[in-house]
Order: sequence, then structure tokens, then C-alpha cells
Amino acid sequence: MTREIKVGIGDYAVGKGEGIISTYGLGSCVGITLYDRVTKVGGLLHALLPEAARYGHRGNPAKYVDTGLQLLLKEVLKLGASKFRLEAKLFGGAQMFQNIKSDELKIGERNVQTAKRELKKLGIRLVAEDTGGRGGRTIYLDLSTGKVRMRKVIGGQVIEKVY
Repeated sequence: MTREIKVGIGDYAVGKGEGIISTYGLGSCVGITLYDRVTKVGGLLHALLPEAARYGHRGNPAKYVDTGLQLLLKEVLKLGASKFRLEAKLFGGAQMFQNIKSDELKIGERNVQTAKRELKKLGIRLVAEDTGGRGGRTIYLDLSTGKVRMRKVIGGQVIEKVY
């Protein structure tokens, strides 16, 4: 039986070789995976808000895209990943509420923008994404292959894709 590690909001997990790392209920939150195909080391972050400094660095650093991504990177490197081989995949960042005019309240969009900016700053390639829209997502990172299975529901229809 395949071992599954479930990641909650404002949390992350890393692993090597075999198993699944998953997270459920990505609405405006983002799920970011990092994976090294050679060492089969990977990890997943489920971040709630874009930037720690904007919110006074309160609480858990994994709650924020910028500081959470730094934590995730540090942990996959400890397990033997090479920063130069890492590939990132990005999911979530939905606009969960209609008729929001204020950019401040467009958390999903800001989470996606921050993730892309931070990945670029860290020199990590973004190789796949499924972001925006209105539906929530669930993702499963397969540590043996680096593939991410994404499941979302839009208008009552279940859509599954593998990235």
C-alpha cells in the first residue's frame, strides 16, 4: 500500500522515493510542488497568504508563499535534491468570491503572482500550473515520478489532469 502524507493549510511535507504527498481544498490558497527527478526528492507546500511581511510575520512561516517556499526548498535540499534540477508545479489561486473589486482581497491572484516571483528569484523552473478560476483543487504528488494528479470540481463536473 502506498504511503500518503496529507498536508494541511499553512503546512508542508517532503519525502524521497515512494509515496504520495497530497493536499485538499486549494481555493485561493496555492499548492506548490518541488521535485528532483534524479534523486526522487519532492515536497509540497499549501500556502494561505502571499507575503509574510505584509501580515507582520505572524504565525507559522509555511502559511505564507514567500517564507513557506524558502522552508520547502531548505527541506528538499536536506534530503538530497539539487536546486539546479528542481522543477516546480503550481496549483490553486482561485477567486472564490464573485464581485470582488479590491486588489487587496484578490488573495488567489496575489498568491499566484507571489509564487511565480519567488520561484524566479530562487532560480527554480516552473514547469506546470493550473491556477485561477473559481473551483477548488486537490493535488497528489507522486514521489516516485514527480507527477502531480490534480482534481477540481467546476459546476458540478469533476475534472482530473496529470501534470
